Amino acid sequence: MAEDKSKRDSIEMSMKGCQTNNGFVHNEDILEQTPDPGSSTDNLKHSTRGILGSQEPDFKGVQPYAGMPKEVLFQFSGQARYRIPREILFWLTVASVLVLIAATIAIIALSPKCLDWWQEGPMYQIYPRSFKDSNKDGNGDLKGIQDKLDYITALNIKTVWITSFYKSSLKDFRYGVEDFREVDPIFGTMEDFENLVAAIHDKGLKLIIDFIPNHTSDKHIWFQLSRTRTGKYTDYYIWHDCTHENGKTIPPNNWLSVYGNSSWHFDEVRNQCYFHQFMKEQPDLNFRNPDVQEEIKEILRFWLTKGVDGFSLDAVKFLLEAKHLRDEIQVNKTQIPDTVTQYSELYHDFTTTQVGMHDIVRSFRQTMDQYSTEPGRYRFMGTEAYAESIDRTVMYYGLPFIQEADFPFNNYLSMLDTVSGNSVYEVITSWMENMPEGKWPNWMIGGPDSSRLTSRLGNQYVNVMNMLLFTLPGTPITYYGEEIGMGNIVAANLNESYDINTLRSKSPMQWDNSSNAGFSEASNTWLPTNSDYHTVNVDVILLRHPCSSAVA
Repeated sequence: MAEDKSKRDSIEMSMKGCQTNNGFVHNEDILEQTPDPGSSTDNLKHSTRGILGSQEPDFKGVQPYAGMPKEVLFQFSGQARYRIPREILFWLTVASVLVLIAATIAIIALSPKCLDWWQEGPMYQIYPRSFKDSNKDGNGDLKGIQDKLDYITALNIKTVWITSFYKSSLKDFRYGVEDFREVDPIFGTMEDFENLVAAIHDKGLKLIIDFIPNHTSDKHIWFQLSRTRTGKYTDYYIWHDCTHENGKTIPPNNWLSVYGNSSWHFDEVRNQCYFHQFMKEQPDLNFRNPDVQEEIKEILRFWLTKGVDGFSLDAVKFLLEAKHLRDEIQVNKTQIPDTVTQYSELYHDFTTTQVGMHDIVRSFRQTMDQYSTEPGRYRFMGTEAYAESIDRTVMYYGLPFIQEADFPFNNYLSMLDTVSGNSVYEVITSWMENMPEGKWPNWMIGGPDSSRLTSRLGNQYVNVMNMLLFTLPGTPITYYGEEIGMGNIVAANLNESYDINTLRSKSPMQWDNSSNAGFSEASNTWLPTNSDYHTVNVDVILLRHPCSSAVA
């Protein structure tokens, strides 16, 4: 009983304090005053007694005050004049947050994306054997490119694109690669390449290089092991039984090489025919073999580790052939089959753009994505699929949610032999209309495998076409020498056993009017310089008259 009484006294004293304190210290005499029987204090005492008992408290007539117990606070918080403003403020806050989120999403969706490095400025394509000779052997090399980086930077170039420099025989412009992990001695050493990469990056530039996955040289170690049926290399290339008697081969079908005649060549070591889309010294790899695909990815990783910023993948439409060996259809069905020897005389439905080819290209993209995680180190991938229609070329952009190439190289302007407003308009609109939504265009007016702009269209169109190249939306790509209007060489006797027409666009860069146009101090160069180098050179056109070129 004593304990119960003590608890009641304590609670009553507490409630008195709640009633009289109101956050201030009062005179104790006030605590002892007898409240007015009709006052709210009297009601509060009754309420306090109610708390001690089992009756529900009655807070009618009680006004809010500081230090009120939670039962009183809850009573007031439930009243409409307090509850409704609170709910209004809550829902206004929720609505404001939702509006803010929606506005943020809309701004992100509608705002133009930040351009990546391969979109920010021009690419400059270099055929290394013809750009600059640094060791006086008559051949351009990697050190020569490094020596001319200031010139490239002065053109406001953002990306340097170097064509094939791998260890190779001289077949097909060095595209018959003997070793994908070695620099050909003509161009220098691996140390020279590493120094060039460092110098390019020091200038704030990026570097992309050619890569040829479709085939190798017949001197490549893989082919040597394949022709002897050694281990996993047995099926690294496309082999098939064929008849070979008295020096004459009867191929498995009528498939033709790009350079004409049968695309099958008999190998006496393996006693079978191997398939080659290009020259017989360039056997096609078997991309239906997973080991081959992995080998190619390892090579990509090798060069990415060296600091390369991207690749131009050549001849990708040739990666796969049909599993069956049915003859391809003749363009002229009345032509005698034995006389069909030129590539253009067949429809190549079984040897180009086969089902699964794009999957292989996408797997290359995925490999490069593994090296694109660092900020500013995105790895670019372009594809070369020339001689395709525009609607088929743009397929290399990939699918809406499956990325393939950043862009397939667009050389359709460089295929114009005559120029008019309509022809240029048709090329531009055809590309832009066929290009998937959200993708990035690119434009070229020249390249190693096409005639130079001056020789195709005439000197009067050099500045106009260069200006067009740099005003179109997308990435402009300039082939070395096009910025000064270099033309094809016209020499009749060339020292290389290639297609003369494509050799003519690979003449040495014309730097000045000194011997060999400033390209080399050697007595002879691998190709002769153009006879107009005294007036058409960098020193005259760009350095002395910087406004005479659209690139400058």
